[in-house]
Parts: sequence; C-alpha cells; structure tokens
Amino acid sequence: MSSSNYPVVQRDTRAWQLQVWVSFGIAVFLCATGLAWLPGERLEQVFMVMGYVFCLSATFVLAKFTRDNQSKRGAAADTPMWRFVVWGGFAIAMGLTGWGLLGMNINPTFKAFMAVSWLYLITTAFTLAKMLRDRYDADLLEARLHGRREAQMQSMAAAEESVAK
Repeated sequence: MSSSNYPVVQRDTRAWQLQVWVSFGIAVFLCATGLAWLPGERLEQVFMVMGYVFCLSATFVLAKFTRDNQSKRGAAADTPMWRFVVWGGFAIAMGLTGWGLLGMNINPTFKAFMAVSWLYLITTAFTLAKMLRDRYDADLLEARLHGRREAQMQSMAAAEESVAK
C-alpha cells in the first residue's frame, strides 16, 4: 500500500516555531524590563506585576477554551457558566490591568511602552498557544495514522501468509 493513500500531517515549519518562541521571549523580556523599572509606589508596582501575570494566564486559558470548543462542534461543549468564567476572567484581567496602567501617575512615554509591551505579550501568548496546540494535534494525528499503517501492514502480511499456505 502506498503512502499516498494517507493524509499528509500539516506541521508548522521550524522557522515559524522559532519566530513564535522568539517573539514571545521578546514580549516577556520587554514586559519584565518595564515592570522592573516601573516608577511609582510599591503597591502600584506589585499590582501591575499581578495584572500582567493574570492577563497572561487568562490568555492561555481563553486560547485553550476556544480551541477545545472549536474541536467539539456538535459534541458536548463546556457549560455556559464555564464560558462566562473564562471570558469574564479574561475581560476582568485585561480591564483591571488597563485601568491600573492608565491610572498610574507616570511619564506618558513610559505608560505607552508598558501598554504596547503588554498587548504584544497577549498577542504572542495567543500565537504560542495556537502553535503548541497545533503541534499536539499533529502529533496525535500522526500517531493514529502510524497505528493504522502498522495494523494494515500486519493484516496484509497475514493475508499473504494465508494465501501462501
């Protein structure tokens, strides 16, 4: 049986994977640098660190939730309350962090740097989550296809053996 009878598993290129990881690393570095040099009171600094971490974790949860529900079309999806928790958590994280950043009494240029690096972090986190999930899905499909190929090869070998006898 030829390999053309099997679907091709689509994978991201190594260059794309490197670009995604580098972009995410740069975003984390920029946010960490801005947070480390953030002027203001200690409580404001801690609030912003917590806000950035909350936004980052809410982004990964939302990305997973969205992807899981996309793959479950027609099947039992998440409950409406869980949907509310995920979207609500993301909205609250983004809203409170944005509100805190806007309300800080800091240089407008520094505030703009913090806002842009924060939004860059969120977008790269969504891209990273998608890339990792795509890799997982491709690995799963490849394993299934490999198992089917082995089963077909074994059944063909058994059929040839029984014909030869």
